[in-house]
Amino acid sequence: MEWLHILWIVLGIGLMLVLNIKYKLNAMLALLLAALLIGVAEMVSVLAGWIPGDELTLGSLLDTMMTGFGSTLGSLAIIVVFGAVIGKLMVDSGAAAQIAQTLIDRLGLRWVKVSLVVCGTVFGLAMFYEVAFIVLAPLIIAVAHEAKMPFMKLAIPAVAATTTAHSLFVPQPGPVALVDAYNADTGMTYIYGIPIAIATIAVTGWVLPRFLGSLDYAEPAMMKQDEVVAPENRPSFAISILTPLIPAIIMITATVANVWLTEGTWSYDVVNFIGSSPVAITIAMIAAFFLFGTRQDRPFSWVMDKFDEAVKAIAGVVLIIGAGGALKEIIIDTGIGDLIGGLMTGVDANPYIMAWLITVMIRLATGQGVVSAMTAAGIISAAVMDPASGQMMAGVDPALLVMATAAGSNTLTHVNDASFWLFKGYFGLSVKDTLKTWGLLQLCNSLVGLGMVLLLSLFVG
Repeated sequence: MEWLHILWIVLGIGLMLVLNIKYKLNAMLALLLAALLIGVAEMVSVLAGWIPGDELTLGSLLDTMMTGFGSTLGSLAIIVVFGAVIGKLMVDSGAAAQIAQTLIDRLGLRWVKVSLVVCGTVFGLAMFYEVAFIVLAPLIIAVAHEAKMPFMKLAIPAVAATTTAHSLFVPQPGPVALVDAYNADTGMTYIYGIPIAIATIAVTGWVLPRFLGSLDYAEPAMMKQDEVVAPENRPSFAISILTPLIPAIIMITATVANVWLTEGTWSYDVVNFIGSSPVAITIAMIAAFFLFGTRQDRPFSWVMDKFDEAVKAIAGVVLIIGAGGALKEIIIDTGIGDLIGGLMTGVDANPYIMAWLITVMIRLATGQGVVSAMTAAGIISAAVMDPASGQMMAGVDPALLVMATAAGSNTLTHVNDASFWLFKGYFGLSVKDTLKTWGLLQLCNSLVGLGMVLLLSLFVG
């Protein structure tokens, strides 16, 4: 009867979609009701003896939901809110327009999409994903406005580049963990990852939009510029582009410094405190107060007004992300990852396909990219590695296995994924349109990534 776990999850997510899409119920409320339905169904199933597990109570379900809500916001709230403030200051100071106009003037409309893809790739390599997205979003809107084209035609390739870079390459946490789990060579993951990333971004960014119909969505209210800033009153291009990159610069510097620092020393603690995502983005926000505000002869009251406007605009998104965390925690506590792993371990199939498929299923269930990748890595490594020597079975390339698992973690996501709600909230989309754009973007990324892994495996493993 363990299939009941999956049934309750499917019913819960289905309830959320019906309540939100058909009955227009607020997404946060729909998510919390879905989490409650899954939790109560699990509780009844355990009490009735249909499935094994620890005895649940309504109180423990509530604790699980609160834990998921709080832990998700604890790691993301500061980043999302302060990132929104930086984005608002970029837009209303004219910095985003300055970047957009400079890119168009220097590169022309023909290369604008490519320039945003490059920006997205750099951000995805250098930053925590939510930071990268929040920095990239206002640039996408500003460039689209200047180029007089639908912003989604730029958003899809740029965001595809960010998610691909973030999921495939060290030093991001998912790839780092996979390299360690499979004893892979980091250099080889880059050698394989670069052609995989190029193919993925090319197909997702240039081919996929041709099949999505009209992408002419209204300009997001959150990104609308309150007033037009004359070019002479905008920050310079250098300041405009470097300020949102401050978190990346700080975090990369901390990573490099750790090569020479000893863990446990005061210098290590200070460097890694400053290099943490919340502190790095706080420093960037304070710099934006000055560089986009008072340095441009704007009163500090103007800066605080923009701060308040950004917080009000992003508050709903933050609460929805927290509710998604509650749903995620209920699902994880059901043991769905272990269940899927148990179902798959006895199947005889191509190890790259199995690594991808297991990761995809766990990602769909939990909404967690790193969690799904590491869970799959534990399952796959047990099947393809010699426990005594730690070596892969003949014919399996560890670096390609990293790529297959990473591609699986970067797949179709839905309402239990914080990034889904960021994309929806920042670009002002409905749940249906978010599934059409973000969902298919991620699915295309994942499928092309798997296809490239299988192609490369014909030659190297």
